[in-house]
Amino acid sequence: MSAIGPFVERHWEDDALATLSEYIAIPCLSPEFDDNWASNGAIDRAAEFLRTWAGRRALARCATEVVRRPGRTPCLLVDVGSTAGGPAPTTLVYGHLDKQPALGAWREGLDPFRAVRQGDLLYGRGSADDGYAVFAALGALEALEAAGAPHGRVVVLIEASEESGSSDLEAMLDALAGRIGPLALAVSLDSGCISYDRLWVTTSLRGTVNAVLRIGVMTEGVHSGLAGGVVPSSFRVLRELLDRVEDSSTGDMLVPGCDVEIPARRRREIDTVAAEFGDAAAGDFPLLPGVELEGADAPSRLVRQTWRASLEITGAEGFPTIESAGNVLRPSSTVKVSLRTPPTADAAAVAESLRVALTRDPPSGAAVSLEIHQASSGWVAPELPAWLEAAIEESSVRSFANPPRSFGMGGSIPFVTSIARRHPAAQVVTTGVLGPGSNAHVPDECLHIPTAKAVTSCTAHLIAALAAASSSPAPSPRSGD
Repeated sequence: MSAIGPFVERHWEDDALATLSEYIAIPCLSPEFDDNWASNGAIDRAAEFLRTWAGRRALARCATEVVRRPGRTPCLLVDVGSTAGGPAPTTLVYGHLDKQPALGAWREGLDPFRAVRQGDLLYGRGSADDGYAVFAALGALEALEAAGAPHGRVVVLIEASEESGSSDLEAMLDALAGRIGPLALAVSLDSGCISYDRLWVTTSLRGTVNAVLRIGVMTEGVHSGLAGGVVPSSFRVLRELLDRVEDSSTGDMLVPGCDVEIPARRRREIDTVAAEFGDAAAGDFPLLPGVELEGADAPSRLVRQTWRASLEITGAEGFPTIESAGNVLRPSSTVKVSLRTPPTADAAAVAESLRVALTRDPPSGAAVSLEIHQASSGWVAPELPAWLEAAIEESSVRSFANPPRSFGMGGSIPFVTSIARRHPAAQVVTTGVLGPGSNAHVPDECLHIPTAKAVTSCTAHLIAALAAASSSPAPSPRSGD
């Protein structure tokens, strides 16, 4: 394994970074942000571009394919044969190639679809979320084969709808179930890290309920001097409805099913991370002067970020721009509601509770509807077997010169929930490069290159450790909390 690091260094500097930079230039927006994704062809172009690169890898047995299904985004599938000899378990490594939109102006000298390297950072949309993943996965396998380290069969799956809530993932996994087969290990490379000095393993993910709330009061707008005070304001009705589901003074959710108990092991994990990293544990945010974070201290903020529900209005319609806003009582207000659910909450049940709370007995008799777009439950990592814990520890020490840490993420990765449900016997490791200043989903997204290299080496180590563990009986996992 000592040869892995130098190989990975050359892999990134001599090849992967240049190819990743070309991928950054492709505006392959996720379907939720591009209704014409199929006709403009950017997602297909990105998938074929990455397939071509994957097909050039120096691997003994490697089959590449862009899998397509009618009406669905494509999926890049790379099937790398075992070098371990005899029956060997399968590992699935996951990433995605679709992107978020630019979302505003980037810093001078940067552009969302033009790669710019500044020292250890590579700027560009999709650099860290999650374009690096295919280069890390296949670079890890090339490093293993170059070093003569055996590995089992590895399937690399790069989907193209993750930023739209993985809307096409379930259909694709159904179609590929027979080809993927039973899994022993799944590695997701789409998560994050609190610092760039060690391997961070994600142990919980929140779920997501996305919905569109519409409030109508008239068929068309009317002069506010005539209607104001007589016709109910759709915005006031919206405020009343939101007060049913969120305490506006604290941000606490009032929807049934959102209050869950934190497992003792995860609570200890939160306290450990908070003690080591302090206020930085919950993240560094570009706050305006005077804005105060919610939560009294680092542990309470981590709890709110990872084990409590939260609500955000992520979009709105029916509101004119400031420049064109006149004295009109608007006929309707429409907002997109994003509700993060705790890891152990039943997202479907929460979505139904949300629907009931927002649509029953509408204030002032307004026409109210709620359209649920997504209801994905979260995930909590089970106890890991001894061989995998040891592999994670050793890989972090070798690659980062520091022991690993684990933490809960406030975001969602639908793949992890799905693969854990489909393959309950498989071990799942979730990690990634989205750390301080990486700016996923917002302007100035960047990849911390040394972390990408180290995560590549760690991925190689985990794949090799599975091959080693499969050659002898593996210890049973310890009992959980």
